[in-house]
Amino acid sequence: MIPSPLGLLQAFSLFAVVLLLARPLGGYMRAVMEGERTFLWPVLRPVERGVYKILRVDEKSEQRWTAYAVSVIVFSFVCILALYLQQRLQTYLPLNQGGTAGILPVAPDMAYNTSVSFDTNTNWQNYLGENTMTYLTQMAGLAVRNFVSAATGIAVALALTRGLVRKSMPTIGNFWVDLTRSTLYILLPIAFVGALVLVSQGVIQTFASSLTVHTLQGATQIIPLGPVASQEAIKELGTNGGGFFNANSAHPFENPTTISNWVEMLLILIIPFGLTNTFGRMAGNARQGWALAAVMMIVLATGSLVAMSSEERTNPSIPTAVAQNVDQSAGNMEGKEVRFGADGSGLFATVTTGTSTGAVNSMHDSFLPIGGLVPLFNIELGEITPGGAGAGLYGILVFSIIGVFIAGLMVGRTPEFLGKKIEAYEMKMAMLVVLFLAASILGFSALASATTAGQAGPLNGGPHGFSEILYAFSSQTGNNGSAFAGLSGNTLFYNIAGAFAMMLGRYAMIVPILAIAGSMAGKRRVAESLGTFPTTGPIWVGLLIGVIIIVGALTFFPALALGPIADQLLNNAGRLF
Repeated sequence: MIPSPLGLLQAFSLFAVVLLLARPLGGYMRAVMEGERTFLWPVLRPVERGVYKILRVDEKSEQRWTAYAVSVIVFSFVCILALYLQQRLQTYLPLNQGGTAGILPVAPDMAYNTSVSFDTNTNWQNYLGENTMTYLTQMAGLAVRNFVSAATGIAVALALTRGLVRKSMPTIGNFWVDLTRSTLYILLPIAFVGALVLVSQGVIQTFASSLTVHTLQGATQIIPLGPVASQEAIKELGTNGGGFFNANSAHPFENPTTISNWVEMLLILIIPFGLTNTFGRMAGNARQGWALAAVMMIVLATGSLVAMSSEERTNPSIPTAVAQNVDQSAGNMEGKEVRFGADGSGLFATVTTGTSTGAVNSMHDSFLPIGGLVPLFNIELGEITPGGAGAGLYGILVFSIIGVFIAGLMVGRTPEFLGKKIEAYEMKMAMLVVLFLAASILGFSALASATTAGQAGPLNGGPHGFSEILYAFSSQTGNNGSAFAGLSGNTLFYNIAGAFAMMLGRYAMIVPILAIAGSMAGKRRVAESLGTFPTTGPIWVGLLIGVIIIVGALTFFPALALGPIADQLLNNAGRLF
């Protein structure tokens, strides 16, 4: 089944604009990260210098990979501690819209989970945002982490890029400089413009605490308000995903129109695709970047078409006698907003899980099993098509290293990438990244499925209940943050286990990736020969897609067979769970 013409128009217009913006944005980000003068230099350069002065950072001094990794981890854990304390003390801090008797301190286990979640760019939320967090926590806590966690991902991606393109150098950049420039010159300006566009569409931005209205039935309803647009913009641009409201981007105050829905997807995709162009420019061969962009776009577009087509189908489990009285002409509309439709919901789900965003404009738990399989598989591929801000680039570069290693085995030569030999050390570090992802997802899912505390989480039985558990730990390990909403995650078990999964998914990936960067930076280039496998053409694109899909399929197929695949087969037979 092919998606509707309106659905195809949404998808193709979105992907076309993203690819058109990739080149200018990629060039701008390269100039920023290399310290070159840009059009924002007169305004932001004094601020940048002020930051270095406060932090006592010499912007001309670079770090070895070990010092870079220590800086990332120390900064991250200080941020985790600060956000934890802010949540525990928020009742007594300013901008408490409910007063001291309203918004209470966050429980210790949930505060820990939330702190880890926002610092790892996961934004997994086991709470009702409008009732749990004060305006100060939302802005000075969560929104700030949205900026710096995304900037950290960009910094690590640029550090790996430097390692791959430099020749015989011991350093890969300075984390504090990369963090500052990513935040000031890239994330802040685009998020500011994005917030204004969202306000024009009806996304709210106010310090008013609530609005009291009377319903058509005569009841009184209190509607929470808040400074939403500013957080919504960086939530999407930084591929974070944590919503101001519990309904996330399905809430009309966060995402009121089809235009705002399209703009939010654009914000999600522009930095991951732009960074592929940045990589190509820094490598001295733009075709290197376009090859990675092609891989990302092919997998993303294919997943989008599958998810959209699945959700535009009727639900086969509805009995024939009932189906005669149910209008399913709009597709599977359970858990979806009418203003977005089944196609807009399927597209949004694919975009947010192809990246590490985790925002939702519909409930993935209500998708038909194959529709729910697409976002789940996107996450389990490592979210590299196109992946998060920075995380997508360094993730696909790891798969590129694995891909050239396989190609080297086929042609009988030592594998090379960008003129440098891929040797045992780099392959060990690359495989650590792949194995940590699989071990965390499958290990925690097995633990939850086999223990009483874990089995208490799913609200559904059978394969659908298992899918809820599998999705939760896939999402948290993959630093995505979306969920099959049928899982009760605010328990001691899921808060603690989820926090460990999120930290593994972030830091157990970053350290070996930076180790690869340090090792590659110190290597010399070797001249191309007839045995060198080209990494720019259609053959390379096809090989890299094959490596990504096969690694994901071989690793996770047994778990997927027990979850969404079995669920779909039983759904076709009229069984529901």
